[in-house]
Amino acid sequence: MHPSEVLFQGNLQPTLLPACDHYAGSEKLMRKSIALQQELGPLFDITLDCEDGASAGNEEAHARLVAELINSDDNRFNRIGARVHDVHSPHFARDVELICAAAARLAYIVVPKVNGIDDTARAVKHIGAAAARAGRQDLPVHVLIETHGALHDVYAIAALPEVQCLSFGIMDFVSSHYGAIPGSAMRTPGQFTHPLVVRAKLEIAAACHAHGKVPSHNVTTEIKDTAVAANDAQRAAAEFGYTRMWSIHPSQIKPIIKTFTPRLSEVNEAAAILHEAAAVQWGPISQHGRLHDRASYRYYWTVLQRARLAGLTLPESVAPLFNGTSTAHPMEAH
Repeated sequence: MHPSEVLFQGNLQPTLLPACDHYAGSEKLMRKSIALQQELGPLFDITLDCEDGASAGNEEAHARLVAELINSDDNRFNRIGARVHDVHSPHFARDVELICAAAARLAYIVVPKVNGIDDTARAVKHIGAAAARAGRQDLPVHVLIETHGALHDVYAIAALPEVQCLSFGIMDFVSSHYGAIPGSAMRTPGQFTHPLVVRAKLEIAAACHAHGKVPSHNVTTEIKDTAVAANDAQRAAAEFGYTRMWSIHPSQIKPIIKTFTPRLSEVNEAAAILHEAAAVQWGPISQHGRLHDRASYRYYWTVLQRARLAGLTLPESVAPLFNGTSTAHPMEAH
């Protein structure tokens, strides 16, 4: 049996996505981002932005451009998504209609500023209907958690089967406190120490992991010093359990991917353990004086999958484990 079938019997198998989600809102930046993805491969996702990252007053033409780019030959890996206007905006329905015309090659739709589970369910239903009209039955939805109501309902939102990823919208979240949280909490170090922001990040990550979804960390607004983005990614992963992070500048993409990629030593350890485990039909083993069984195998299998998503070459000993894998690599998705 395949590892994903053996190791997750009776357990929720987690969703895995590329570690970096790069946002671009203008035509120039969208095309530049797509060119970079062609160069690097499907190591990061691109979210074409129809909301805060786009200019106002040209909404329908912009949504049409987004659909055109998604449907173009330049979208080689089908790892481009789109952020639409919020569900209460007069532009929401038209955004969804136009962009879902490219649903066959659309990676996901991001919904911002939901006020809770009711808003989210309404958006999901509308997106699902539009995608179905275009012949797509399984279009993932990503949800931005950036309001009090969304944070209150975060577990219910993560439980929706159509929802694949939850992102923390730190700037809107801090702003929604009208000065009760200082502006310094939008960036490091305050974003990792202010209790209300820390609580929000932890609630989002916990809800995602409880339901097998992907928690995506907020932006780093410092775009000149890439070490800041790398440090934020490291803390998001090591201290808060995030497995994905936004990028808002091309220079942030590589540092984010590198930070979230498992270390080579951990990959080699995982490969050695799983190779031996497969040889005994996934029964318990002892390696270097430590006992391993299916509980730890699940962890090490995820390490290998994350390494594969990041483009690492895995040891030949575990190559057979990925034959016929039931968890598709993003570039094989659809």
